[in-house]
Amino acid sequence: MKPVSQDALAQLFLSARTQNGWLDKPVSDQTLREIYEIAKMGPTSMNTQPMRVLFLRSPEAKQRLAPALSPGNLDKTMLAPVTAIIARDTKFYEYMPEIWHNPAACDNFAANPTLAQTTAQRNATLQGAYLMLAARALGLDCGPMSGFNAAKVDAEFFPDGRYQTDFLCNIGYGDPSKIMQRQPRHPFERACQLL
Repeated sequence: MKPVSQDALAQLFLSARTQNGWLDKPVSDQTLREIYEIAKMGPTSMNTQPMRVLFLRSPEAKQRLAPALSPGNLDKTMLAPVTAIIARDTKFYEYMPEIWHNPAACDNFAANPTLAQTTAQRNATLQGAYLMLAARALGLDCGPMSGFNAAKVDAEFFPDGRYQTDFLCNIGYGDPSKIMQRQPRHPFERACQLL
């Protein structure tokens, strides 16, 4: 593989920003499908693929989400063209015979709930990051959020308990006038070690 272009790095990371405001421009169903088709190709441990996504687009769906949002996330979420609920399938391992070369992996997870839970959470969150990068690669902007009540989201959208919410992400075309000043990032020397 060869390195991607500087333009691609800028679009995915260096110039991309967390969005807090949105242009009145819809995101098509086809684009949402393309985002997923790209994101699903990112690696997960043992190809577990536990992420499940609920794309909220209608005002009615957004109103169902509203009671779970912190006040600072309410308006921008109501105005976003799409809000993705990134969730994990707690029984992801039931699909292992289809997606992993060793069908016995299903039994290993089924017999170890702690392993299943940590695997689901870690890998669904990882897939959620792939989803954001896929959206950016297709020219969209993202606004990931932690300011919400996950138990309320789960009760409203996943009442059977199989899926559990990891995080929310607004997706659309960002309003440049609503971007906050970029905050500092940790230097390599603080965040990394070479052994």
